[in-house]
Amino acid sequence: MRVGILTRNAEAWCSTQLRKAFTNLGAEVESFWFTDLASRISFGPTVQRRDKVDLSTHLDALLVRPIGRGSLDEVLYRVDTLHRLSESGLCVVNPPRAIERCVDKYYALSILQANGVKVPRTVVTEDHELALEAFSELGGDVILKPVFGSRGMGITRVTDYEVARRVFNLLHYHRFVLYLQEYIPHGRSDIRAFVVGDRVVAAMHRRARGWKTNVSQGAKPVAAKLLSEQEDLALKAVSTLGCLVAGVDILESKNGRYVTEVNSQPGFRGLQSVSQVNVAEEIAKFVIGYVKGS
Repeated sequence: MRVGILTRNAEAWCSTQLRKAFTNLGAEVESFWFTDLASRISFGPTVQRRDKVDLSTHLDALLVRPIGRGSLDEVLYRVDTLHRLSESGLCVVNPPRAIERCVDKYYALSILQANGVKVPRTVVTEDHELALEAFSELGGDVILKPVFGSRGMGITRVTDYEVARRVFNLLHYHRFVLYLQEYIPHGRSDIRAFVVGDRVVAAMHRRARGWKTNVSQGAKPVAAKLLSEQEDLALKAVSTLGCLVAGVDILESKNGRYVTEVNSQPGFRGLQSVSQVNVAEEIAKFVIGYVKGS
């Protein structure tokens, strides 16, 4: 079996762990990035690599690491390329449709909420005045997020009306969409459940000194054994968005459990540091089994 890992940095920690896991299971592994590809219409291979390889026939599976930052053109092209590869019959993990849903926080939360998954109250608008009204509606304590983003970057908490007015005006001036979410007290801790297929293979509490619980922002990972209700919530969120591999972030509060995000291209270095399960191996075994069973 030949597996491609689509990654900007083939030597990044997660990419090297995945390459090792696939290799140990007998698969051939090739790493490359979108800039190595050219997509074609009406002639030649659908997607051809720089070395003239037709990906749809050369690979048995393609594992997508983070889509990465880029212009709107670049991001659309990357997702479109994954769609064409998937439509050609190549097994793409995660499926492009799931990636599309998850990278857009607004769209992902709306789908989760429509399917009965509890999510924080959220307001998204282009208008700074409507955002200021929402600030008050959400209790005067909000988390302001980029619609597209990861690892806690670009996220800030706003608790003062005048600060909110100035920040919203500035973002509006620079043509940013305003994405506001109610702040939910959570004891400076949340849960990251790592789902592979139909199982939660590992989980951790992320304990922070402040309100941001991302490991990349300094939170400490602590191994967690989830309750069945927590596992069920994570699995429902992942299946609702159509993911095969995902990290689910869960907040627990006095008002219940909330899913705040489903990451379709999750890193797992922090989780691996506190888990007895080899996360990369679980992913590799699943992908190989999924291809053989399809």
